Amino acid sequence: MRRTKAEAEATRQQILCAAERVFFRKGVSTATMEDVAKAAGVTRGAIYWHFANKTALFMELYKSVPLPQEDMVARELESEDADVLAVVERAAAGWLDALSTDEQRQRILTILLRCDYSGEFAPVLEKQQHVDDDHMCKLESALTRAAAKGQLGACWTPKSASSALRWMMKGLCSEWLLYGRRFDLAREGREGVRRMIASLRPEKNIS
Repeated sequence: MRRTKAEAEATRQQILCAAERVFFRKGVSTATMEDVAKAAGVTRGAIYWHFANKTALFMELYKSVPLPQEDMVARELESEDADVLAVVERAAAGWLDALSTDEQRQRILTILLRCDYSGEFAPVLEKQQHVDDDHMCKLESALTRAAAKGQLGACWTPKSASSALRWMMKGLCSEWLLYGRRFDLAREGREGVRRMIASLRPEKNIS
């Protein structure tokens, strides 16, 4: 019996949801396609109809993580009178808020953090690095504009400020996800970002 596109898409989403649960519980390396099939209530053949292999399935999970609304941030930065650091702070705080409440995002990012990227999963790491490099390029470009407007402290370069922000955000999210949610990511994370952004401003503007 021929399936409709809607039915095929429903099965695909069912498989992705099952893979998310299985990979989170067992780890990507040790989980098998049979494990995913059982969790999804489908045959292995159904999985391979949608995904060529476990790497393709894992990559699709990675792509399902919502990214920051970069287009909206970019439009804000186009304004001549934009406070660049304030825009960056709002975007970073928004990401922390979203992560703190979105359990699916939490599970997928935890899977990514725990994964062994050697061998067959190397393409996923390469994809992550590409996305990360793109984010860094955009952030550095924004902070270059901040420097041109006199909004960046003299002891910082756009590159060093971008790196510091990146390390802080990655550290916050990784520690929160991997070590038992031991602090309030939204509240304490926002405060940390606020202080970090304040330290990037020229000294007379620090409060």
